[in-house]
Amino acid sequence: MPSVRASTPQDLPAITRIYAHHVLHGTGSFETEAPSEEEMTRRRDEVLSRQLPYLVAEDADGQILGFAYANWFKARPAYRFSAEDSIYVADGQHGRGLGRLLMDALIAHCEAAGVRKLIAVIGDSNNLGSVGVHRAAGFSQVGVMRSVGWKFGRWLDIVMMEKTLGDGDHSAPAT
Repeated sequence: MPSVRASTPQDLPAITRIYAHHVLHGTGSFETEAPSEEEMTRRRDEVLSRQLPYLVAEDADGQILGFAYANWFKARPAYRFSAEDSIYVADGQHGRGLGRLLMDALIAHCEAAGVRKLIAVIGDSNNLGSVGVHRAAGFSQVGVMRSVGWKFGRWLDIVMMEKTLGDGDHSAPAT
């Protein structure tokens, strides 16, 4: 049974490979060039500097099967209680429940970190796996932005979903 844990610097080669596959072959990311391991390290460091989770799923042999993280929805400090989730599963590992395993762990870590709103910006409205994982985890769809990305010779939508965590907007956050 796969397990989820906090990522380490040693996981970055696998994280970079997994993400590169999605960039080069999928529409879940609107990037068109795979970032380097150095760039992925910088991105992970940014997430961790904000006291937000950056997780990996691994099998019993320590093989990284996927990763997930949350970062501020937007860079300005007022957004620090609203985070955008990102989940990527290794090629050939889909349909095994890894997305949901990572999602559940990410939600728990985000709530513990004080996040009040988790936001999904799902690339490609045909990304039914991601929409389904989010829906199963209690996210609600709040909109679709039509034809905002151009990749692989076609226009792509994004699906916006959200999930309230903890006390949501019923109280002021601890600052």
